[in-house]
Parts: sequence; C-alpha cells; structure tokens
Amino acid sequence: MSRSDLLAVWGDHLRDGRRRSPHTVRAYVAAAGRFLDAGGLEEWSEVAALDGLALRRQLALRRAEGIANASAARELSALKGFVAFARAQVGDDAIAPRLRGPRLKKGLPRPVTPDEAVNLADLVAGSAAEDWIGARDRAVLLLMYGAGLRIAEALSLTGRDLPLGETLMVTGKGGKQRVVPLLPLVRAAVADYVAKCPWPIDGAESIFRGAKGRSLGQGMVQKAMARARVILGLPATATPHALRHSFATHLLSAGADLRSLQELLGHASLGSTQIYTRVDAATMLDTYRKAHPRSD
Repeated sequence: MSRSDLLAVWGDHLRDGRRRSPHTVRAYVAAAGRFLDAGGLEEWSEVAALDGLALRRQLALRRAEGIANASAARELSALKGFVAFARAQVGDDAIAPRLRGPRLKKGLPRPVTPDEAVNLADLVAGSAAEDWIGARDRAVLLLMYGAGLRIAEALSLTGRDLPLGETLMVTGKGGKQRVVPLLPLVRAAVADYVAKCPWPIDGAESIFRGAKGRSLGQGMVQKAMARARVILGLPATATPHALRHSFATHLLSAGADLRSLQELLGHASLGSTQIYTRVDAATMLDTYRKAHPRSD
C-alpha cells in the first residue's frame, strides 16, 4: 500500500468507525501523515512494529517546531491510535504503545453574563452586511447560549429539524444523541432567519448558509463575534464556545443538578461537567470581592 492508501483507510476508520468529528479526522490524519513521512513508512506492518520510542522521537520533532502542550498531547493521542490501528490491520491486538503525554492545565471556562450574551447576538445581527446574514448569526449564537449547543452542532442542523419545537434532538461528539429544550427566544430567532434566508432549506440541506448558499463554516461565526466583542469591550475569551459555557454556568447557578447538566451538554462523563462547579464558585467569589465591604 502507498502512504495515501494508509491515510485514506485511517481517515475512514476515524470518520465511520469511530464517528470522530471532521476537525478531529483532519488533525489525526495530518499527524499520521507527518509520522509516515518522518519514517518513510508505506506498509501497515512497518507502522505496527513501532514502539513508544518511535513516538517519542516524532513528538520531539514536533516540539522542536514549537507546538504547545495541548497540540503535543493531541499529536500523541493520534499517533498512539494510528499504531494501535496498524497492529489490528496485521492481525495483532490493537494495543497502543505506552507513553505518557504532556501534562495539561485545565483552565476554567469564562462565561459571559446573560445580558452580554444577548447583547452580543443583537450586535452581531445589527452589524451584518445583509439583514438575513444578521438574522442567521443571531440564531446560531442564541442556539449556543440558549440550548448549550457546540458550534458544530448548531451548524449541522438541517431542513429535517424544521420547524423547531419545544425540544430538539442533537447529534454530538461520537454520534451521541441528546434532547435539549428550546426557549421561545431561540425558536423565534431561527424562524426569523429561515423566513429571511434567500436559499431554499429542504431535507438534508444545512439550515445555516453562507453568502453563496453553501453550508456555513465556523470561521464566519467566530469572526462576527470577534468584531462584536471588541465593540462591547469584552475579553478575548468571549468566543462562540463561551456561550455554551455560559449556558452551563447559569443553569448550575439556578439549581440544575450535575447529572441533568451532563445530559444537556452531551458530555460522555460526569467529570467533564464537574468543571462548572468550579466555574460557579469562581463567579461567586468574584461577586463577593466586588460587592462585600470587607473584601479587601
């Protein structure tokens, strides 16, 4: 097999077998490609024979290029999975080489306030070049804040999801499905966009479209929000994904239990959700320091 054949099979496995996101598939295939190029490898047997030392050498090459800990950890995860997959291809047990990755500090998500979330969505809508584009961006941002969707989840909605009801079935990471409630504000925003969109939205076609009618990319939403946060004087952490963090933090503050929040966010483990208890504590401490007369 050739290098391209190996990468094609690996990509198909990630996409169809593991149901990884398109972003993850691209990153993992790119990591495997660099690995093959560095060793001049073109057969599954050659990849399967590699050990932890080979992975460590590849990781060292990438570190020398200046990649950060988070990128190094993802690179290592991709390479371990690639070698394990190669071993399965030649009839061995699909066991990855044992190698510990770099330690990562888990930063706390920084939520925006409810007013800031709505102001961002409204400002993005008002500053768009065309009315329908403003309605589109507002609908996407409100889906993230009002329903806790990831940006990829919001942009993956199709005509089959219309008209929106009080709940929505969302397909998240790993193909895992969950049901989320939709606020009237969110449903109205999406309906307003659909009514203004100049492109027909039928069946499997994406609801959210770019200016030329193709499926909307994440970058366009990120750029629109970046412009709005500068105008509102919000920090660089006020990204589209921060709206999802805000959804979680505000629900927790209002008394939602962790298990329910885990289901709404589509987290595979409760541990991923528990970070929001620290977020809420940090928010309360910040409020205390600003408001308490003896906080100094």
